[in-house]
Amino acid sequence: MSDLRGIEGLLVIGVGNRWRRDDGVGPWVADRLREQGLPVLEHSGEGAGLIAAWSEARSVIVVDATTSGSPIGTLHRLDAVAAELPRNFFRYSSHLFGLAEAISTARTLGRLPLHLIVHGIEGGDFGFGETLSPEVAAAAATTVQRILEEVRSLETKASDNA
Repeated sequence: MSDLRGIEGLLVIGVGNRWRRDDGVGPWVADRLREQGLPVLEHSGEGAGLIAAWSEARSVIVVDATTSGSPIGTLHRLDAVAAELPRNFFRYSSHLFGLAEAISTARTLGRLPLHLIVHGIEGGDFGFGETLSPEVAAAAATTVQRILEEVRSLETKASDNA
């Protein structure tokens, strides 16, 4: 496997609360990607902090739990530069200014990174606890692999353009 640390301007942000079961899926994925050598930040999801976190990055991948009404464990991949995020996806956030609002505000202010991909994993249990539901855990493992493939693709494009 190549060393994925060398991708200039890449940042993965795992959003969530690891003590609220499926809401901890972002940090869970971030932990596995850190083990693979990716630059990772765990974040609560507060909007102003997210904008500050990605301010120096060119390519950002965010992983967060979603609550869109899809079956638990459904994977969503959204290009946040190309289109607004649906606000109802992140309604479990305790922040009035969360991920969707941060992206919208950053777009208005011209502070979006060049690439901003959001991987959402549909949660079902947001009660207290550290364990992901089985469907979310399986989806999280798939998401780790998808992100690694996506990053390798970015790496290849960057080396082709060098």
